[in-house]
Amino acid sequence: MDIPEGEDYEYHDNMSLFYHDNYSYEDYHTVCEKSDVRSFARIFLPVVYVFCLVVGVAGNAMVVAVYAYRKRLKTMTDVYLTHLAVADLFLLFTLPFWAANAVQGWDLGEALCKIVSASYTVNFTCCMLLLACISLDRYLALGRVQGRQQGVLGRALHRRHSGKVCVAVWAVALLLGLPELIFSTVKESTSRRMCLIVYPYIMAQELKACLEVVEVLLSFLLPLLVMVYCYYHVGQALRGLPEQSRGRKWKAVRVMLWVVGVFVVTQLPYNTVKVYRAMDSVYRLVTHCGASKALDRAAQLTESLALIHCCLNPVLYALLGSSFRQHVLKVAKMVGEKRKRRRGEAGQREEQAVDMSFNSHSASQETSTFSI
Repeated sequence: MDIPEGEDYEYHDNMSLFYHDNYSYEDYHTVCEKSDVRSFARIFLPVVYVFCLVVGVAGNAMVVAVYAYRKRLKTMTDVYLTHLAVADLFLLFTLPFWAANAVQGWDLGEALCKIVSASYTVNFTCCMLLLACISLDRYLALGRVQGRQQGVLGRALHRRHSGKVCVAVWAVALLLGLPELIFSTVKESTSRRMCLIVYPYIMAQELKACLEVVEVLLSFLLPLLVMVYCYYHVGQALRGLPEQSRGRKWKAVRVMLWVVGVFVVTQLPYNTVKVYRAMDSVYRLVTHCGASKALDRAAQLTESLALIHCCLNPVLYALLGSSFRQHVLKVAKMVGEKRKRRRGEAGQREEQAVDMSFNSHSASQETSTFSI
């Protein structure tokens, strides 16, 4: 079939628009004109990416800065939150590259294409696995308070093993990012270059479907099941609290509902599209151009929604935790004390009043940052 020169025509493939998702040129079997979908991407994706970058970097940088200033992390959740913020930041720093790719194509070379593609997958997977670790830590912390035997899992996730746990999480994420690092390349398509992943023809469909399913299992289903199981048992324990603790009990329940609810709302649509796409690569479910374009738009919208979770993590797991607010107050106290030493006698009384206020807030018992 002859394709008019200068027109935005594209072979029918349900991953052809989402440039940094997995697809192969060997999947093409019909011709589908997608200039309208690409035009939408040029406007929509950069706007969403810039929003996520600005908001997400501000929140996660604050978390890293507070813990870096404190220097000593007291609980496993503090460790997980630090790694979560770092992973979020690395993920967010890939967004300017994808925004430029959506607007004008990829002009940054194949090496950077491989690095950015792998970094996106590695840090996204790491974020989701760390959310599961935070849920497990809250559940195990409750067991320690109640005097239950911790078992093998409890001993493995003890504070002294925090470094090993985080190394294991990053190692699993790196393994999932290897295909992006190996197979990502820059290809010419519709009069411009794109950074995408191209699998060898002999295993393109099966490998693509397998990787999509593994990513869904590790990045969505496993964290979701861990969250539901752990927070259900935490909620059951909260029901047994004394009547005078009802206010704190329902506040903790609301925090847990927000955590699980936001995770489901932001991640379920994206992973549903991923599963459907994996099935399509094997069974050819999408056979019409209109359905292919609809799936392209769904991929754009749902992954953008999933990225918003990076902006919400500092709020859900740090700012809603009373202990993190105590960390912020202590950092502010230390900064205030340094400033007080540099200021004259006139401002000393005002600084002492601020110190008294901070001390009154931070005198409560130390807990993990995401407190239940």
